[in-house]
Order: sequence, then C-alpha cells, then structure tokens
Amino acid sequence: MDASASQPSVFPQAGTGALHSVVAWPPEALDTWMRRVQAELRVSGFGWPHLNLRAPFSTPLEASELIARLRRELRSQSALTVRLCGWKRVPGAIFLRCDLSPELADLHRRLLTAVPSSVSPYDGEQYLPHLTLALGVLPWAADELWEKVGSLTPPVTQFTIEALSLTREERGEVQELHTYPLLVGEQGEG
Repeated sequence: MDASASQPSVFPQAGTGALHSVVAWPPEALDTWMRRVQAELRVSGFGWPHLNLRAPFSTPLEASELIARLRRELRSQSALTVRLCGWKRVPGAIFLRCDLSPELADLHRRLLTAVPSSVSPYDGEQYLPHLTLALGVLPWAADELWEKVGSLTPPVTQFTIEALSLTREERGEVQELHTYPLLVGEQGEG
C-alpha cells in the first residue's frame, strides 16, 4: 500500500491529500536577496522564500470554510515585526532564523487552534520561525555550504508582516488561496 497507510490520519475523510499552510512573505529586498543566493549556491527551499506561521496541515474543512474561519481569527490581528537572528543548520537544511517574539508565539498558538487540523511536529513547542535557504542538503555538501552561508549578511535585520497568506500544496504545486491583511498603524477601535 502507499506510505500514508502506515501513518494514522487525524482526518481520514479529508479527501484530496492537500496540505495547507499559513505563511508570511518576506519583503521584496529580502526575497530577492534570498532567491539570488539560492541561485548562486544552487540550492532551494520549498517554494518561494516564506515564513511559516503554521506548518503544512491537513483539515476536513472545505476551502471556503477554512478561509472564513481564518478570516474570523485574524480580523483583529495587528501587523508584527519579525527580527532576523542569523543562520541555523540542521541535518538536511539551512535557514535564516527569526526571533520568536511573544506576539509571534501568540499568533502561532492561535493559528494552531483556529481550525480542526493535523499538527506538524514543527508546530507548538517545536515551532522555530525561519526562512528556508536550502532544503535537502546532502551530508557530503553540508560543511562546504555552511561555510559559504556563514559569510552572508541579509539586506535587512527585521521586517514587518502586514499580511498573511493561506496556501494549498498538492502534488508539489503551491497555490495561494487567500490573503489576510493585518491591521497596520494605530488602532482606534479595539
């Protein structure tokens, strides 16, 4: 049988096997820089550079209900600033760490409980916000790549998340389903 048969499914009737994520796109300067570095180093992450606020998850909800529930959860969410904290290397990957501020941790926690869904091991207590530079790094190339990355300095030290995007990944293709603008500036009404 297929590999998914060996792993319990939280929602066996979820249907298509699509995975959803809630992501923030980095500002243009950082996005362009990361893509250029990836091309120069001949590496890639999964899709365009992004910050997962919710790791890929499955849900029994139809797309319209998922969009509506997240809209309700995010309607009073203020924009938040993310500070970059340097490079991190784990087996098979290199990424640009982001500070897990109390505001970012709260948003992540709320997104975990906003909709019925599976939970990734990288959510909750293991959540480490980051922008992936290289994924699938082979052990024989890891040390050399890490040495090259160590001298790289991103063009910004922080950025403000002014919108979140709900994405859907199925069979290797990622689609942006909906964008949620966040409250920017002074909030006159609570």
